[in-house]
Amino acid sequence: MRILLGLGAIWVLLCLPALAQTVGQPLPAWTPGTLDIHQINTGKGNSALFLLPDGTTMLVDAGDGNHEPPRGTAPKPDASRPAGEWIARYVRHMLRHDATPAIDYAYLTHFHSDHMGAITEVARHIPFRALVDRGWPSYDYPAAQKGLAAYRAFAEAQSKAGVKVQRLVPGRNDQLVLKRAPAQYQNFEIRNIAANGEIWTGAGTNTRQHFPPIATLQPADYPSENMCSMAFRLSYGKFDFFSGGDMPGVRNEWAPIWNDVETPVAQVVGPVEAMILNHHGNRDSTNAFLLAALRPQVFLIPVWTSNHPGEDVWHRLMNTRIYPGPRDVFATGMLEGNRLVIGPSLDQLKSAQGHIVLRVAAGGETFQVIVLDDSAESFRVRSVHGPYTAR
Repeated sequence: MRILLGLGAIWVLLCLPALAQTVGQPLPAWTPGTLDIHQINTGKGNSALFLLPDGTTMLVDAGDGNHEPPRGTAPKPDASRPAGEWIARYVRHMLRHDATPAIDYAYLTHFHSDHMGAITEVARHIPFRALVDRGWPSYDYPAAQKGLAAYRAFAEAQSKAGVKVQRLVPGRNDQLVLKRAPAQYQNFEIRNIAANGEIWTGAGTNTRQHFPPIATLQPADYPSENMCSMAFRLSYGKFDFFSGGDMPGVRNEWAPIWNDVETPVAQVVGPVEAMILNHHGNRDSTNAFLLAALRPQVFLIPVWTSNHPGEDVWHRLMNTRIYPGPRDVFATGMLEGNRLVIGPSLDQLKSAQGHIVLRVAAGGETFQVIVLDDSAESFRVRSVHGPYTAR
């Protein structure tokens, strides 16, 4: 009887994290061993907080785009504060377990305002320990970067203040690492996949350059900012997650084949449990090869305009001929314009509004998707999905 009671008590303890996500109640705090991925919805662009198993923190993007309703989404929770302040307040709340909250890695996928426009504002409210981008220190690829004067001054000031500013190095798995207790989580890794068209080969830390030499191109044909996006694959036990910024995968008919960045990236990423849609699901992204190679159970769509996702992209996501099996799609703020174009098929969304939290159980065997209210700072749970089993 004592053995049975002991096993029962262990089972209850193992299930407590799953049972703790209660609709209508605030999201329970992160606990050691858990991996949390928060897609924060300010209505102004991309921003995601990663709380890694040992408590290391990473902020992927901090957007503040210049879009407005009706084509664009409304500010969330409201327009009383800039997006960067809302992001910092969200981060501070989710790090309330930490006496000295900070961002260990501030990671910018690329230099567009809906991904990096709020970074300086976030830094005003919560300190960074490292800043990772695709350009430091020269910002000269594929040509001298225009419109980055304020950001460059910010990065230089951060460096002088002791923040470790660095360029992402594709292929490495020792640049973005656990900072607090790495020895306890040896089944955790962040692999740098791509930046500036340099793509990991899948062997060691070797890479190859996907783009032709800049000297062979006319300026009008240089790789676009989106093509230069940074990408990574996060792995925790059996759980894998992919983030690729705004990289495109559907090229214009007259464009060279190297304008498709998704296909060579997908060849080395392999299957994942979840991913954020490249380029918000815009019509130039999320090609069939990428979907067939990654085969996610869960998609996250950070929406800020009425073409996120594009109609063709949506139908690819839901097409079981590209890859079989179920898939659940969550959006931060779907607009009526999308519904008018895509139609009733969009009702297959698991959630159309709110912050989206992927909570991966200790060890990486299972995970849940938790949708939070974004209309105020209550952080109340709106819905819980899963548990999903990592493959």
